[in-house]
Amino acid sequence: MNPHLVCMGGEDHPLRIPFLLALRERGFQVTAVSSDDGAAFSSHAIPHRRFGFDRFETGSGGWSALRSVRRLMSELRPDVIQSFDTKPNLLTPLAVRGRAPVIRTINGLGWTFSSLEPRALALRPIFCGLQWLSSFWTAMTVFQNRDDQAFFERYRLVAAGKARLIASSGIDVDAFAAARHRAPSVTAMRNELGLQSAEVVIFVGRLTRQKGIPTLLEALPRILSERPHARFVLVGPRESEGPFAVRKAEIDRYAPYVVALGPRRDVPALLGLGDVFVFPTQYREGIPRVLLEAGLAGLPIVASRMPGCNDVVKDGWNGYLVPPGDAAALSSRIIDILSDPARGRLMGARSVGFVRERFSLPWVVDQYCELYEGVLSGGVRCHLPRSASKPLIATDTGRHPFDEARQ
Repeated sequence: MNPHLVCMGGEDHPLRIPFLLALRERGFQVTAVSSDDGAAFSSHAIPHRRFGFDRFETGSGGWSALRSVRRLMSELRPDVIQSFDTKPNLLTPLAVRGRAPVIRTINGLGWTFSSLEPRALALRPIFCGLQWLSSFWTAMTVFQNRDDQAFFERYRLVAAGKARLIASSGIDVDAFAAARHRAPSVTAMRNELGLQSAEVVIFVGRLTRQKGIPTLLEALPRILSERPHARFVLVGPRESEGPFAVRKAEIDRYAPYVVALGPRRDVPALLGLGDVFVFPTQYREGIPRVLLEAGLAGLPIVASRMPGCNDVVKDGWNGYLVPPGDAAALSSRIIDILSDPARGRLMGARSVGFVRERFSLPWVVDQYCELYEGVLSGGVRCHLPRSASKPLIATDTGRHPFDEARQ
């Protein structure tokens, strides 16, 4: 019987559908659990269960959430569980407590370790304590960048020998190329958006302060003073971002030089409009998927020198890295690329080959499959307190480890 893998994540979980389909092709029975409504999974015949949580909430509800996860996993009866995103990564190991092996993927350290707000600073020791506790019930912790792995190891938030680096969740190169091939012509799209012959600086991501949108807006006047035909296209959600969202008035202030399109499903096509991709994040990313997409689109990239970004952008080779929050440095590097289109095209061409080689979906899936097989064969086991240890897979009595949870 094919091993049952339950993959748990947040509202961005549909972006991992290609990853789940690839796992299914490798012989896994796959179920997705997320706070998404599930429609995208249904269209690919991937079973989905909704688990709701508020990603902005940091207070009460923890015990109830733990019970809900435990009950859900008891119903699903997985052989192995894969979790992504901060809350699922904390909740899942604590809820399951060794009744099935949990692989958690740290795809960035998020707001808590990006912000200097008092609340974020106060939450850091709590976060570290929970990560340390979760590690006892985790078969393996996967990191998407070297900085996060080094942080966890330095502060002993992961057990020795229980960390592995797998860069990104992978990108489906063929699907990305097909989406661009189906798109309207660049000329038609530019005309539709009123861009015509403009030099286009494009950003894709959440329109939040943590993603550096205020820094980009601060850089606009200087860029426009030297490149008056530049236009800025912002793609991504704003209204859904709660207290982190950039106010609409801040963006509207720069009309008509800034075009905010909201969330879009045609990102591969929109990237074809760009002359440079900008990502001024101040947020601790894993490996930002949008950087991989910009690289495949052949765009030179200007990004913050932050964990995850520096795994994709090599300063001066396929783009530039600038200090987070530094509007002057950001504007200078954008102007450099717009002023030398040939160099920009060369940088973009380098990114295409680099992303194909280092971050392709098959290569990433190979590494996860090897990890899952090691866990299921008993080669990798949870680092559990002696009194808490439970069997990881069904025994020869035919009882599943989650049967005990029902007693």
